[in-house]
This record gives sequence, structure tokens and C-alpha cells, in this order.
Amino acid sequence: MKKIVLLYTFLVSCTLFAQTSDTWTAFWNKDTTKIGFQDKNGVIKIEPKFTGFTIARKFENIIAVTEEENNKWKSYYLTKEGKIIGRDSLYTFDNSTDCESEGFIRFRDPKTDKMGLFNSKGTIVIPADYSALSNVKNGMLTALIDAKKEREQGDEHFFWSGGKELLIDITNKVLIDNFVYIRDLNFYSLEKSKEPSKDPIRENFKGVDGQYYSFINFEKEFKFWLENTLLKDLSKANLEKHSFDKITYWKEPDGWINSAKAKFINQNYTYLKLKLQELQNLKTDYFISSDGLNQFIFESSEYEIYFNNCNEAKDWLYPTMDIVINPKNKTDLGQDHFEFLRTENGYKLISVSTRQHNLK
Repeated sequence: MKKIVLLYTFLVSCTLFAQTSDTWTAFWNKDTTKIGFQDKNGVIKIEPKFTGFTIARKFENIIAVTEEENNKWKSYYLTKEGKIIGRDSLYTFDNSTDCESEGFIRFRDPKTDKMGLFNSKGTIVIPADYSALSNVKNGMLTALIDAKKEREQGDEHFFWSGGKELLIDITNKVLIDNFVYIRDLNFYSLEKSKEPSKDPIRENFKGVDGQYYSFINFEKEFKFWLENTLLKDLSKANLEKHSFDKITYWKEPDGWINSAKAKFINQNYTYLKLKLQELQNLKTDYFISSDGLNQFIFESSEYEIYFNNCNEAKDWLYPTMDIVINPKNKTDLGQDHFEFLRTENGYKLISVSTRQHNLK
């Protein structure tokens, strides 16, 4: 158990170090073409000059930026102290640059096309030896080494072929060799033991130190919670207990609407209960899809903690689980959706959309 304490202690100290007393926020110039940053009092710290791949909306320690100078693009990483590092080495994925995670940010070596990691001061803590790296989660990263980048003919997107997956820490120490990555792992639930965990919602991996690392699987956790907490008591009180303060629902022709949970459940209780009861029928055709909170729908301040400094969903901490129910008649179109958000207080119903029922 001593190792667990060390890992969590590192996370706490790293997080405290990364959280400066004054996080700067992005703001636009008058014609909304360039971004600058200001402190909590509105004092401008960086005049608007960034554009392009500058996606950070909050500046804690280190960000990726681009700017135009003399009709040429410059890209680099910038620390809070004004240090410029990693010129032309931005890591980009799906037309977005990386965002600081626990005080660290990824970069790509333009010569080797391999990835490494900067800390908050701009120092390389993991050299660019890897084909791919995840963002930092609880002081750990998943890494792919010695893989080849390939594309299907006519496809602009690439995929990795071969190589070996590892679990490493931010000192580049290998924790698990031949790590078979599972998307829904909660890295903040780490437990270590001499024997594999028997908890049915955990996944086990043997570390290079001979110990077993186990992590909660979000989807298994959700299914267990759904069967044993929600579906066993579909009363109004229990539904309300396990709902977000606001429930967002789809209504034609208005689109997405927010409603206080008590009002929404009271007005739609019969429908909600009947549809959720269907999940207990073995013949019901449904599936569960995991994702992150949609930043274009959930925009107000109460959702802010579920997004990172670049307004990307923190699905590695707060995933959404969408129950998608297909119609009984296979020729009918549409599906019913019940979306639950994982919060610090458990899973909460946060949005509903229906195939036919008129929610109110």
C-alpha cells in the first residue's frame, strides 16, 4: 500500500503546484481575430496576438499558441513566466493542440514525428521517444512505442500499426509493460495489491514490480450502479436524488431546453419510469455509449468543472453514459436517450431526448 500513497501524494503536490493563485483568462480583440490573456482583475497580461491553434481559454502554467508575424506562422509553447519552448513542435490531434493536464503538456518532435512531455516550467520530463502519449492522469500516461503510422487508401486519417503499449509515470518510469489500454479506465481509482482485485468493476494489470494495478472501469461501474441503485427504486424521490440540478431535454421545434430537475421529473414521471423499466426486460434492445459532456450544449457556469482549460470535456474523470433505447418495431425510426454524467456525488441524469414522447 505504500506505493499507492506515493502515487497519490505526487498527484496532490503536482496539482497544487499547477494551480496558480491567479489563472489568466482569454479575451478577444475588438474584431475577434486574436486572443490575449488577462488576470482575475481584468489587467491585461498578454495583449491579443494569438490565433490559429491557440485553443486555451484559461492559462494556468503552460499553453500551446500560434501567432502570425510578417505573413508567417509561428507556433510554440509558452509558460506563465514568459518562457518560449518547443518552437514548431505543437502536438495536434483532430485540428486541436494539446491542453495542460496536471501541469504537463505533450509535444511532437517535427524531425522524428515522435512525442514527449513538457512540465509546467517548459522542461522536458519525458523525451520524444514515443509514437503516441496520452494526457497525464493521476501522474500516469499511456504510451505507444515503436509503432508505424499508416493510412487506408483515400483516407486522410491515420492509424497506428504494431508497437507496444506501456503505462508510464511522469518520470518516464515504466509501471506496466505490454499494457492493453481500455478506454473507460478511471486512473484516479488506482489500487495496488499482491493479488488481482476481485472487484467485478475493476480491471487488473500486472506491473513490472510484480504487483497488480487495478482500475475501476467506468462502464462496469455505471452498469452496476444502474442495476443496483437506480432501477431498483424508480420512485420520484430516487429519480430526483440521482439527477443533476438541471435536466436538459430536446423539444421540437425549440431544441435543447433546461429545466429544474424537480419540475422535469414531476411533469414527465410516467414516461421516465416506463422507459427505464424497459431496461429490466431482457428483450429490450438498448446499449450504453460513453463520451464526454457536450460543451456546445452545457455552457453555463455550473458545468465548468467538467471541462479543462481548453473547454474540452474531462471524460477521463467525468464521463457521460448514454443509454440508447431502440424502438420495439425495427421499422420505426429514432431512439430514446437517457444521458448520465459521472459527478463527485455519483452518476446523475443530465439529459433526455425521446423518439415520440413530448417532454415538457
